[in-house]
Amino acid sequence: MVIFNNLFFIVTLTAALGCGLIAGLFFAFSISVMKALSLLPPEEGISAMQSINVTIINPVFMMAFFGTSVACVFLIISSLMHWNDPGVVYLFVGGTIYLVGSLLVTLVFNVPMNDALASVAPTDPEGAKLWADYLKNWTFWNHIRTVASLGAATLLTIALCH
Repeated sequence: MVIFNNLFFIVTLTAALGCGLIAGLFFAFSISVMKALSLLPPEEGISAMQSINVTIINPVFMMAFFGTSVACVFLIISSLMHWNDPGVVYLFVGGTIYLVGSLLVTLVFNVPMNDALASVAPTDPEGAKLWADYLKNWTFWNHIRTVASLGAATLLTIALCH
């Protein structure tokens, strides 16, 4: 049982730190990157975001983003198996918030918008309209991801205290 408890602590700590790390990344985009890109002419903003969307797909980001998701799945399942333990509700809610508000929102909203942006030539006249909609909608969903990831990090940290 001690091995499981140590593993459980390590996974919870890793998930909390991962949620915080992802929240910070999303926060940086919400408060600075997207605002800076919006100040550029549309063709430059599109080109820059297309480049960002390609370079973000790297082993470090993928491990942080999807590794945190896997840890949250583990914590949700474990919390259901130990529902009467103190603080387990924080694990369940924190893990669920991350999976829904960060992972699911990314897959359902942000990635399709990234794919649509990738399909347009930066100099295409239709690109400017797509870019204006992208800036507004992508950033809105990124705010959701930021708040969800930060909320999940907070709840998982609280769970460590119980």
